[in-house]
Amino acid sequence: MSPTSPASPTSSANPHCPTRRLTTAQALVAFLARQYTERDGRRQRLISATWGIFGHGNVAGIGQALVEAAAGGGPGGPGGPGGTTHGTPTPTSAGHRMPYLQGRNEQAMVHAAVGYARQSGRLSAHAVTTSIGPGATNLVTGAALATINRLPVLLLPGDTFATRPADPVLQQLEVPYAGDVSVNDCLRPVSRYFDRITRPEALIPAALQAMRVLADPAETGAVTLALPQDVQAEAYDWPEEFFAERDWHVRRPAPDTFELEAAVRAIRSARRPLIVAGGGVRHSAAEETLAAFTAATRIPVASTQAGKGALRHDHPADVGGIGHTGTATADELARTADLVIGVGTRFSDFTTASGTLFADPAVRFLHLNITGFDAHKLAALPLVADARTGLEALTAALAGRGYRVDPAYETEYTSAKEAWEERVEASFATPAPAARPTQTQVLGLLDTLVTEDDILINAAGSLPGDLHKLWRARSRDQYHVEYGYSCMGYEIPAAIGVLLATGSQGRAGRPVWALVGDGTYLMNPTEIVTAVQENLPLKLLILQNHGYASISGLSEAVGAERFGTAYRHRDADGGFTGPPLPVDLAANAASLGLRVLRATTVDDLRKALSEARDAEGPTCVYVETETPDTVSGPPPAQAWWDVPVAETASRPAAVKAREEYDRQVAARRRHL
Repeated sequence: MSPTSPASPTSSANPHCPTRRLTTAQALVAFLARQYTERDGRRQRLISATWGIFGHGNVAGIGQALVEAAAGGGPGGPGGPGGTTHGTPTPTSAGHRMPYLQGRNEQAMVHAAVGYARQSGRLSAHAVTTSIGPGATNLVTGAALATINRLPVLLLPGDTFATRPADPVLQQLEVPYAGDVSVNDCLRPVSRYFDRITRPEALIPAALQAMRVLADPAETGAVTLALPQDVQAEAYDWPEEFFAERDWHVRRPAPDTFELEAAVRAIRSARRPLIVAGGGVRHSAAEETLAAFTAATRIPVASTQAGKGALRHDHPADVGGIGHTGTATADELARTADLVIGVGTRFSDFTTASGTLFADPAVRFLHLNITGFDAHKLAALPLVADARTGLEALTAALAGRGYRVDPAYETEYTSAKEAWEERVEASFATPAPAARPTQTQVLGLLDTLVTEDDILINAAGSLPGDLHKLWRARSRDQYHVEYGYSCMGYEIPAAIGVLLATGSQGRAGRPVWALVGDGTYLMNPTEIVTAVQENLPLKLLILQNHGYASISGLSEAVGAERFGTAYRHRDADGGFTGPPLPVDLAANAASLGLRVLRATTVDDLRKALSEARDAEGPTCVYVETETPDTVSGPPPAQAWWDVPVAETASRPAAVKAREEYDRQVAARRRHL
């Protein structure tokens, strides 16, 4: 074996500082395979696998390094730790493989990594490698989604030559005013950390900073290490210490004493407090702590999209989703609350109903959040801490002071919750077995089938609103709706990430459902092929409604008359009111390798959903839904959402919509 082989014994002129000669890409992969997170005594790999699509910008660097580090197989596949690839000993030791996952679309690979990270509690993540040019820029949407949702993913895009032997090279962006700019700079604003590795030795501090950010619960998101293709393949004598196993402790910061006392005083003085539980409850694994806090105080809990499931739907204190897509129960409580206690939430416009929801003139806010940035929103009393640690401290501080909400308040929200449940039942109720179901009736049939083991994934369209208002979350991780970025095309790849995180590869495990409409399906069906390749028991539910149902309704509300929202042939006037397009999504899914179950009636759908749930391989249920125009649909929005309407218009629909807009916007207030 040559002295410079990546698998050769280490050597150095300085015996006190042994080195290992590897390419930059080989060193990075070896380093990543030895990084761990630790929280509450639980240790796991920080980067457990790498997704990749190869091109000239990464195939000879990261691609070659992954061949050696994968030890001949994917996750759970052949060639275990310390194995061989093509007869060549790998530089990995036991437990230090880097499994490889083959994607079909760069954006989708990031979505899969995000789904994995969320299901893993942000304690384990995936890396994503791409070539230069289009492969790199395709990462931007996924990176934005990861950062907005505070979920870790490591991006490794190829970059143009650092040494510039030829300029420009294939797929290089030329910027006349700067020679050091590449398309990868598009990733800067959507990354929590960004570095371009222009020399091998620069990888050492950059890689350590990348791990720090990925493992930091207050800073995590997309992290980008841009890798010029020549630097990836360049060899360097790396300090052996660089490859030592490292544990990155995921801290649980406790609240400041002064802030805690102020929070206790605010709660004790509140007559109608309301908790708004966000994604931070889940990321901190604080669900049981939240339940204990509500048991002691009887304060009701509303939830954001990311926080739904913080309490089970049948918990006495759970009052459902809040905001524009929330329940009447939660929104009425919000309108009269004198103290709003945010726990791990960003308070987006959907949650605040664009600043119109919290209407009590004397309302105050208390925000428990691990980031000071979020804790200070709405001029709140900040309680900067980990959600679980902060709730434990609040519970203990209130325990000896006898605080509990007035029994009349508890009776009020309990009765309102029961009334809302009747509306849920009415929406879920199915017609005759031979009828075609509406979208909410599809959810009702699924509701009768699932247990706490099932996981539902959705992101965009009209489904998030229906799910937030109506779905009965049975476990802390059943409800997986990405609504920070609301990105069409997230669902299928995210479901793959969730399946990998739950260990469902190649066998039946927890049922994971990706719920998509036809608009979302057409955006990004590519990772169906990955699910088939990995034999992942994905349950894909396609609801065909011939267009963008959510935007169609919004278009009508803002005076745009549903223009451009239907998937139909053009009519004689050039509009889109002709017959539905002859697109067969079921046939398309089947052509990509899925087993497809078509359902045309309620009875068909009930049987198909049950069959799909029991299936051990990837399966699709396809159903064409009835529009809610002629039958009972979901309850309307219980709070406003600000989408600006044309201030001047000649068409009556827009004039009327503007009148309604002016009426609603008058209720907006700034909480100062």
